Amino acid sequence: MSAAPQPLAGRRALVTGGASGIGLAVVHELAARGAHVVVADRDAEGCEAAAAAVGGSTWAVDLLDSAALADDRLTEALAGVDILVNNAGIQHVSPIQDFDPREFRRITTLMLEVPFLLIRAVLPAMYAQRFGRIINVSSVHGLRASPYKSAYVAAKHGLEGLSKVTALEGGEHRVTSNCVNPGYVRTPLVEKQLADQARVHGIPEAEVLDRIMLTESAIKRLVEPAEVAGLVAWLASEEAAMVTGASYTMDGGWSAR
Repeated sequence: MSAAPQPLAGRRALVTGGASGIGLAVVHELAARGAHVVVADRDAEGCEAAAAAVGGSTWAVDLLDSAALADDRLTEALAGVDILVNNAGIQHVSPIQDFDPREFRRITTLMLEVPFLLIRAVLPAMYAQRFGRIINVSSVHGLRASPYKSAYVAAKHGLEGLSKVTALEGGEHRVTSNCVNPGYVRTPLVEKQLADQARVHGIPEAEVLDRIMLTESAIKRLVEPAEVAGLVAWLASEEAAMVTGASYTMDGGWSAR
């Protein structure tokens, strides 16, 4: 039996939020294609387990800790990274008039400001070697809005803009930047939303998937993390060298409406 192809051999990837959900699936997929993967997550134990499973390394970090993102610390943590996957995310469901401003700031910091800081830190080395892949795990909510998710929608829309500017600036250096835009993915983040969605919409929790989450999708199921990971891995490949500034929907047809 021949060995599996290793198109990413020699590459070093960093995946934020890599200890669970989409991030963990991406860690496994990039490693399967030969990359050395740095798992970045605030869950130190999960981080170690994920890295050990793929022969990678860890960056146990709370990305909301500004001290951890000082320039010198980022330089050390991101050394040699030529594939950056901005995946870490959180959610809060609430009407705008009741939305805690501190929670709004927390979400936009983690999901927009932190990707900016990480991109800013990796670009000089990527430019110098004339190769780099910035892959931002956005959402259908980077392209469409839903009620009660003002911070999440705002952060993802901002991430789309940041990704496009990165693509325009990085093009001459052979650095690409793209977004992946899944619909609802079968992850702990989505599972935790069921009760919140039931509360704000005034319906039973058992009805949230059919009546709220999947109502706009032509394909009535959740996206699997491995499906997102496969798209991320392709965007990291040489085959995607001319793909930049794009937003790849994986939403079961939601954004076709």
